[in-house]
Amino acid sequence: MKANRGIPCDLEGEGKCSKRGQSAFRRKGDVMVQVWKDKRLVRMISTIHDAKIVNTGRKDGKTNMEMKKPYAVVQYNKFMKGIDRADQYLSYY
Repeated sequence: MKANRGIPCDLEGEGKCSKRGQSAFRRKGDVMVQVWKDKRLVRMISTIHDAKIVNTGRKDGKTNMEMKKPYAVVQYNKFMKGIDRADQYLSYY
């Protein structure tokens, strides 16, 4: 069976069967591939992050539980806002 979007088949299947908030990863050398189930399946490939899960400081509205995300997702959300804004400003010129 062929890998989907570069994600190993066993990892993709493991992610699809997961419940919300669960993650799975594989590492080969410096490359880490991780899938995390939120509302949808989130796929990540990184050479600088590990697979740790961190608290976001927010609580889920339904269950009042602390929300946890992979560190790679937290970093992406933190720094991509500036990149998107810079790209938007550059498009005006």
